[in-house]
Amino acid sequence: MKKRLLTVITVLFLTAINTFAQTPMLKEYKVGHVFYVSLPDYLNKTIGLNSASIIQYKSTVKDIYGFIIEDTKEELSLAEMNYTSINEFYEDFIKDFVKDEEKRQVSKPQYQKKGDINFVECDVTYYDKEAKIEIYYLVGIVETKSSFYKVLSWTEADKKDKFKTDLQKILYSVKD
Repeated sequence: MKKRLLTVITVLFLTAINTFAQTPMLKEYKVGHVFYVSLPDYLNKTIGLNSASIIQYKSTVKDIYGFIIEDTKEELSLAEMNYTSINEFYEDFIKDFVKDEEKRQVSKPQYQKKGDINFVECDVTYYDKEAKIEIYYLVGIVETKSSFYKVLSWTEADKKDKFKTDLQKILYSVKD
C-alpha cells in the first residue's frame, strides 16, 4: 500500500513539474568542435595576441607570431553573412586587413584545394611606425564544410624567405 501511494505521489509530482515548464522538450545543441593544426616545434601556444582566436602561437627567439580565428558557417548565417565561396570571404576580410598602415602591399591571392578543404593565401607587408620595421604577414583562409578559418602569421619582413615555408605548413595543416 505504501509503495502504491509513493508511486502515485511521484507521478503527480512529475506531472506537476512538466505542467509548470515553459516548453515540453529541450533541444540539445553541440557547441564548438575540434579542429587540427600542426605547428613547427619552435612555436609554442600562447595567449595575449588576439582574444578572438581559437589558438595563438609564437616564438620570441625567432620573432614569429600567429593565431587562428574560426568563423563557423552557422554563426555567419545567423548574422546574415552568407558567403558563397572562399574567394568572397577572403575579399571581404582582406579589404580591411591593416588597411590604414603605411606602405601596405598585398600580393595576388593563391588558391588551392586539398580534398574537401579550400585554401587561399597571400603575402601582406606594411611599415610599422612603432617598431620602425617592415612587417610580413602570411594571410591564409581555410574553408571546410562547417567553418572559415583565418590563419594569420607574421614576422619581420627580412625574415620572410627564411620562415614562409613553415608558415605555409601551418596554414595547409588546418582541418576539422
